[in-house]
Order: sequence, then structure tokens, then C-alpha cells
Amino acid sequence: MQVRVQDKAFDFGAEAERFARAQSGMGAVVTFTGVVRDSARGGMAAMEIEHYPGMTQKALEAIAGEAVARWDLGDALVIHRHGLLETGELIMMVATAARHRKAAFEAAEFLMDYLKSRAPFWKKEIGADGAEWVAAKDEDEAALRRW
Repeated sequence: MQVRVQDKAFDFGAEAERFARAQSGMGAVVTFTGVVRDSARGGMAAMEIEHYPGMTQKALEAIAGEAVARWDLGDALVIHRHGLLETGELIMMVATAARHRKAAFEAAEFLMDYLKSRAPFWKKEIGADGAEWVAAKDEDEAALRRW
């Protein structure tokens, strides 16, 4: 299991390839990558992501460990960026490996829902009209409750 919180960009293809090749005896590898997109209000140029390094790393390792145990994963990878990210940049990646696809998909969804709703990151959208902190959304909370 690997969890990385970093400010530098990552190469999704290289990360996915390295993760998949490291799996032995696993029948499924699932990956997801989040991209910074313009908000519904339009005009967003960038997103600034803040965090407390020790707290964030520990929280992400705990949830990744829970996913590995709960779905009997062979492995899991979580990468999440912080700092100033422009629209179109990769913000995060989740990869899971399991003997069967259902477990790999469910674990990946669990991790993504957690990252969206509970991971200790604070996000600020920056646009021509100024900056605004991103508030929690009801649909994200609902998605997390199913787990």
C-alpha cells in the first residue's frame, strides 16, 4: 500500500503501469484519476489545496489500510496533490488490485468517496471574480454514507 501527498505533478500512465505490473495473483486492477475542472459557477482558473502534512498522510494511510483489509486487496495506491493547481491538471489518483473486479471497483469507489468528503484537505477555487472556499456537498456526504 502506498499513499503519497505531494505538490508535484504525476504521470498517470507511468503510475498505473508500475502499479499493475507489481501485482501478483491479482485478477483486477482499477484506476481512477481526478482532474481539476471548472466549477459550476464558471470562470475558475485554478484551485488551491491546503492541508496539514502529518495529519493528512496519517488519515489517508488509515483509510487506505481500511480499504485493503475490508476488500482483501492485494494492493492500493493513493496519490493526492496539494498547492496551486490549474484547471485540467491531475489532482489525485486511486488504484486498487484484487483477485476479483467487484472488490477492486468497490474499494476504489470507497477511497474516492472518502477523498472527496473526509480527507483533510481544504480547497479554494480561484477565478477572475476572486477566491472562494469549497463547501461540502450533500451528494458527496450521501455517497460516503453507503459505505
